[in-house]
Amino acid sequence: MDYVQFASDNKTWIIMIVNGLIAGWLAGLLLGGGGLIRNLLVGLIGAVVGGYLVAAGLLTLPYDFDSYLPYGNQIAVSTVGALLVVIVARFLGGR
Repeated sequence: MDYVQFASDNKTWIIMIVNGLIAGWLAGLLLGGGGLIRNLLVGLIGAVVGGYLVAAGLLTLPYDFDSYLPYGNQIAVSTVGALLVVIVARFLGGR
C-alpha cells in the first residue's frame, strides 16, 4: 500500500491527528510546556473535550473560523478543549 492509497483510505484519521497536533501546539504556546507527543495527546484529548462541550451546548464560537482556514472551527474547538485539559491537569497535579 502506498502513501496516496493510505491517505485516501484514512482521511478522517489523518485530519484528526493533524488537528490534534495543531490544537496541542497552540495550547502549548499559550500555556507553555509540551513536546511533539505531549502536544498530540493533549490536542486529541482536547478535541474530544471540546466536541463534547459543543454537543452539550456549553461552548459556542464567536466567529466562523472555517471562512478563514480549512477546518478552522474544529481547530478552535480542539484548542479550547486542549487548554481546558492542560489547566485541569495542572490543577490536579498541583503544579
